[in-house]
Amino acid sequence: MKISYLHELLLFLLLILLQVLLLSRISLFGLATPVLYGYFLLKLPMGRNLFFVIFSAFLLGLIIDIFLNTPGMNAAATTLVAMFRKPLMELFFEKEEFAGFVPGMNNAAAPFVRFALFTIFLHLTLLYFIESFTLFNLGNTLLRIITSGVSSILLIIAIDSIIYRRKSGEQS
Repeated sequence: MKISYLHELLLFLLLILLQVLLLSRISLFGLATPVLYGYFLLKLPMGRNLFFVIFSAFLLGLIIDIFLNTPGMNAAATTLVAMFRKPLMELFFEKEEFAGFVPGMNNAAAPFVRFALFTIFLHLTLLYFIESFTLFNLGNTLLRIITSGVSSILLIIAIDSIIYRRKSGEQS
């Protein structure tokens, strides 16, 4: 149990460092910025306390906001996504899997991809509409959501697949 929390803490810190130092500086075609820190919410076990999930999501968003100088936008978006995490998991995963279930490419690839797609696009939609705070340039905002979402999902699937291959290679 304690090792699980240690892994989550290391993932938390690693994702913050990657987002702040590397990914926030990437802007593909001036539109797409990969958002990898949402991966933390995707990889939390289903049985985690709701308060723990919401608080850690808020803290994650707040730290990203502090480093990227975005006043509360990431904290608001990640907190809202954390509140909807359990109903989304119930929508995409079978109920028998919920006890200590950690979503991933290794145990339920298709549901994990659907869950990741919906969660990341929900997060980016909230984030970019909070950022723009207007419907004036709706086309550009939607294009940013789609391009950032696709780049984020591809990155999340690639990282989760690499981690799974490495772990399965260590066990054999």
